This record gives sequence, C-alpha cells and structure tokens, in this order.
Amino acid sequence: MVVIRGVSAKSILDSRREKTIHVSIKTNVGSFSASAPNGKSKGKREKKSYKKDLAGDIKTLKKFSDYFSEEIIEKFSDLRRVEDIVDGHVGANTLFALESAVLKAMAKEQKKEVWELINPKAKKLPRLVGNCIGGGKHSETTPPGVPQSTKYRGKKPDFQEFLLIPKSKSVKDSFDKNKEAKKAVEMMLKYNNSKFKSEKNDEDAWVTPLNEKEVLEVLKKIKLPLGLDVAASSFFKRKIYHYKNPMLKRTAAEQLNYLSNLIKNFNLFYIEDPFDENDFESFAKLLKKFPDNLIVGDDLTVTNHKLLLKALKDKSISAIIVKPNQCGSLLEVKQVCEVARDNNIKIVFSHRSGETNESILADLAFGFQADFFKCGITGKEREAKLKRLVEIERSL
Repeated sequence: MVVIRGVSAKSILDSRREKTIHVSIKTNVGSFSASAPNGKSKGKREKKSYKKDLAGDIKTLKKFSDYFSEEIIEKFSDLRRVEDIVDGHVGANTLFALESAVLKAMAKEQKKEVWELINPKAKKLPRLVGNCIGGGKHSETTPPGVPQSTKYRGKKPDFQEFLLIPKSKSVKDSFDKNKEAKKAVEMMLKYNNSKFKSEKNDEDAWVTPLNEKEVLEVLKKIKLPLGLDVAASSFFKRKIYHYKNPMLKRTAAEQLNYLSNLIKNFNLFYIEDPFDENDFESFAKLLKKFPDNLIVGDDLTVTNHKLLLKALKDKSISAIIVKPNQCGSLLEVKQVCEVARDNNIKIVFSHRSGETNESILADLAFGFQADFFKCGITGKEREAKLKRLVEIERSL
C-alpha cells in the first residue's frame, strides 16, 4: 500500500517555454513527481487547466498536503480518494499531474510498470500518428530577425496538422519510418520553395507557406498512410469557415464537400475535428459518406464520457482523441476508454502542443489499450514518450 505523507508543486516550463505544473509527492516508498502539458488549441468544453491560475493551484496543494496522509492507496480505483480531497479545488492539469505521481508510487511499491496497474494483460501496442507538417494555431511563428514581442503570423496552412500514420507491427519500426519520412519531406519542401528555412512549430513539425492541398501533394509522395487534424473550430466564426490560404469562406455544406474531395483525392483515412466543435451533425454526415475512415473527435468530445455518449447517439465519430489533461481525472479517462471500446470507437491517446519530458502518456495509452498514439515525430519532449512506448514493446 502507498501512504501519501506530503504533496507539493512548482511551475516548470513546457516545450513552448510557457509555465505548467510539476507535482511532487512524498510517500512511504519514496518521492515521486509528474508534470502536465499545456494545450494551445483547446476545445471550449475542456476542463480548466487550473481552478483560477497556476500559482493558486500550487498554494492549494500545499494547503491540502496533510489531508492525504490518512488515505491508503492500493489500486487504480483508489484514485477516487485523491479526487475526493481536491475535487473542485484544483484544475485538470494539477489533478492529472498529481494522479500520475500517485500511479508511479503505486507501481514502485508493487514492483510493476505503471501500465500494469491499469491492465496487467495488455498486449496490443498502438499505431503511431506523427505530425509532420503544421499549420493553424500551432504554427503562429515569429521568423528570425523579428522581435518576439511582435505579433506576426506568416502564411501557413489553415489546417493544424498533417499526419503520417505508418502501418507496422513494430512501434520502433514506425518511429524510425516517421523520422525518415520527416527528413525526406524537409528535402521536398526545400526543393519546392527556396524560402523554406527548416523552421519548426510548437509540435516540432515543419512550418511552410503552402496551403493544405499543396502540402498533401508533397506528402503523398512519401507513400505512407496520411491523416489530417483540421482543427476546424479554430477558423470557424458565425457559421462560416474562414480560410486564409487562400482567402475564402465555406459553409458547413461546402466544408463537407471540400473535405470529401480531399479524402478521395489523397486517400486520407484519418480526419480529426473536420467541423466546428458543436457541429455533431456535420461530423455524422462525413462519417456516413466514409464509414471505413476514421472520423475523429477531439474538440468535439474533450475526453468527456457524456460528450462521447452524445457523439455515439448522433453517430458522429468512429474514433476519439484522449488527452488526460483535458479532464484531469484518470478515472474519467478510464470511463471514456471503456465506453469507446464497448461501442467500437477507436481510441487515440494524444500529447499536447506544449509538452514536458513526462513519459507516462505511453504507459496510459498501452494500459488502456489505445488503438493509436499521437505524439509527434521529433523533439525531446515527444521522443520521451515514443521511446517509453518502444521500451514497453521491448519489455514484452
């Protein structure tokens, strides 16, 4: 059993150099810590990262530190005891980091891996989904020579992520394939545009002034399965999708036709957030047209089992993004995964754009038997998680 003898927290910097929370716990089996990432492109129904702000959550954990000492943690479901203490007092980032640290303590005490606490019989490894070229909110770049304080948004694709999804039995092989492909894409982008300077965005994906069709023309030469994270809510306003590259407006019906053509012309099998986060109906129309493709909800469902149930009722999605810090509670994550699995909805565990070196996401994805693991391709914060998944693969 694990007895928590003290809890503290501090702020650290994520991969975007923005502050996020790092939680430490002292227990009868040693000290353990974990951190939470930050999202930039957030669904409106996502839980707040902090109750009021980061500093406030740090103070709250300090104030509540002694409350945990009477709780005995022995199994995954005992996280309920942690949640009962802090419920309503801290935000989702803080709760996720705290519960992650508790899982690490439990794993140490029981001489197990973290994933074994969730599902000791886990066998299936997820398929990798890697962001190769970026646009949207993740690519609000400041070119060299322009002061960081200057708000500058260069020309970029309107869609947020252009994804490579190798089909391989080995995680290590997929990881290597994605890295090789990303390097090849860099050469192609240089060949296409002499102004391409190998700049990278928040997720370490290439930044380019090309539009989405031009990007897909480049990527189709790679001969790997492709996907998109449209992040359509980020350019939806007053019932219209406002494209900037090139400048044009599309209604929901026109967006449906446009995406349908892209799916057919570029053989895309993964489409995430193709419509605004409130438009369950348009998601359903796209899924009806492409029943064999993955129509993926992220902003639509924000790792919330009630929103997942609505998406199921409306037949809106065939896959769901799971970002543990969208809800904070790993018990809610478990519920979302169970509902998804019971209804043949594919599970995609995902990183955030502002990441830390925390690698527990890999254990959670494997423990909950995710179908896909969306975690970028390069960058030390992304690779920490990918290498952990490779390590899990080797241990099997």
